[in-house]
Amino acid sequence: MLMGNAIVGQSGGPTSAINATLSGVIRGAGKSGKINKLYGMKNGIEGLLNEEFVDLSYLFSDEEKLSLLETTPASALGSCRKKLPNLDTPEDIFDKIFAIFSKLDIRYFFYIGGNDSMDTVYKLSEYARSKRYDIKIVGIPKTIDNDLPCTDHTPGFGSAAKFIATAVAEIATDCAVYKMKAVTIIEAMGRDAGWLAAAAALAKEYNGMGADLIYLPERPFYDNEFIESIEKCFETHPNVVVVVSEGVRYENGEYVGASKQNGMVDVFGHRYLAGTAKNLESLVKAKIGCKVRSVELNLLQRCSSHILSKTDIDESALIGESAVSFALDGKTGIMLTFVRSNEGGYKIEISSVPVSSVANKVKFVPKSYINEEGNNVTKECVDYISPLIIGEKQIKYQNGVPVHIRLK
Repeated sequence: MLMGNAIVGQSGGPTSAINATLSGVIRGAGKSGKINKLYGMKNGIEGLLNEEFVDLSYLFSDEEKLSLLETTPASALGSCRKKLPNLDTPEDIFDKIFAIFSKLDIRYFFYIGGNDSMDTVYKLSEYARSKRYDIKIVGIPKTIDNDLPCTDHTPGFGSAAKFIATAVAEIATDCAVYKMKAVTIIEAMGRDAGWLAAAAALAKEYNGMGADLIYLPERPFYDNEFIESIEKCFETHPNVVVVVSEGVRYENGEYVGASKQNGMVDVFGHRYLAGTAKNLESLVKAKIGCKVRSVELNLLQRCSSHILSKTDIDESALIGESAVSFALDGKTGIMLTFVRSNEGGYKIEISSVPVSSVANKVKFVPKSYINEEGNNVTKECVDYISPLIIGEKQIKYQNGVPVHIRLK
């Protein structure tokens, strides 16, 4: 067991649960007896390279502030989308990172993030191994997209799913007050995997009002079948609600929202997506001619901390604290995972996998979770998501507005 300091960072898209994971790391470090000081990287690996840090040790025993951190949305340390070069690239960036580790006596490195962030964890782990630098490097999962392989689900997904199910139920209830024919198309995040759009099914399952049609990137999208499905819904009621993933594609691989996108990509080569619902709004106007509107849920899916899933927040804090325990036990080059058990009700255990089995890979919605028509999800999918949104987290308010913490 190493004695020394630790450092933690947050990377990629924020979530409403990523700070709960950070609070777990802080708690674990404070209890460890082996970690003297915990540094926070400002803006992830970019902050590390710029030597911009926050001393988080002052929070070790401040339960009130840690609880407030758990219900604060976004990344309290800031985030980044920086891609480290390949290990065989003749650059001195890894030498610089490990020189900083040496200067600060960093023996434990924790990185909270998604697919691309695990690429950083993998490269740093491999470099440390090749140089025989004694440090434990642990990845902690985070993404509202729920698309990390090897884990039952990801911290952040449950709260985003709860928001989507709630928003869709409220929109559907609002739409139902009129007798005129109308279509409302709701766009959810999800580049490659449709987990977030699938969560909309919980609205109708438990509220009675929700999406009539749900489209995921896992199935090719066909304009004619889309219009036919809407017309079929009109046979039983005048107001049709559709939920669609931003990443739905035609059979040729082209995004449905391609004409609304600017073609720009991030450093990992991911295209910036938008406009799927707006394009389908134009299609419905042209083919059906009824009233139609599009709604893009956008950032609200990941920052709506006023409707957190208690299950999600509790699990997020647990996996953060567990990351410290795994590192203290000598584990490195790993990502922590959730393992589900349904015996006697929903339960999870914390385990780990080599981070190489996760980095830059995607977990898709299984075929058995999508109906035969490809325009909705099955009861099996609903049963999988349902436990993840259970419970409400008590939010602190001041003058009617939620209170959020700002780290020093």
